[in-house]
Amino acid sequence: MKKLSVVVPAYKEEHRIVQTLRHTQAFLQAQGYEYEILVVVDGSPDNTSGVVSGLISEIPQLRLINNSENHGKGYVVKQGMLEATGDIRVFMDADNSTTIEHIASFLPYFEQGFDAVIGSRRIAGSHITVHQPWFRDFLGGVFRFIVHTLVPLRVTDSQCGFKAFTAEASEKIFPKQTISRWAFDVEILAIARKMHLKIQEAPVTWVNDTASTVRFSGMVGMLFEVAQVRLNLWSGKYR
Repeated sequence: MKKLSVVVPAYKEEHRIVQTLRHTQAFLQAQGYEYEILVVVDGSPDNTSGVVSGLISEIPQLRLINNSENHGKGYVVKQGMLEATGDIRVFMDADNSTTIEHIASFLPYFEQGFDAVIGSRRIAGSHITVHQPWFRDFLGGVFRFIVHTLVPLRVTDSQCGFKAFTAEASEKIFPKQTISRWAFDVEILAIARKMHLKIQEAPVTWVNDTASTVRFSGMVGMLFEVAQVRLNLWSGKYR
């Protein structure tokens, strides 16, 4: 690998993203490869874009894409992954729930020929340091059952916000992505499976974000989006 791209979608992150970006920069500058960090702001009503812009002089490898309107996490992840120029492209959450250090355990899989390596909180070796409230964990279980029923992905955790792809896989998958909000993870993995790309799960350490903006209504929306992915597969939309 010559270059790594790190894509960070951001919405209402003015109070947390500085720490995440400094942490990410500190790790990456100690590595032996070229890198870039792309923050894609999703029409945030706070000063997220201003805070990130203020860090560019401190972190020269930092780039900012500032959307004036809110479209959804899936939209800005797609935007960032296609704007990225790295040989390997990873997207991670702005709250640093899963830190950039995990990329070190991901990279050997790419050397073995995998097209995508996705973080999992549900396989051996993973560790959840702060758990979700029981009700959200229950809803997550219901969501996983529905996904496995409608769109079998053959993975244990489709929703972990730390996923990496080769440049070639990114250019194949993300142009076909249609889901702009929460179930986009299901869609990109479904597209990858449809294209017979090689996917590997890898364990991660994850800290629950108590300030998450995901609500029950969002969970309901995710279910409708999963149904849309199923319809897209049936109709041949991802060919």
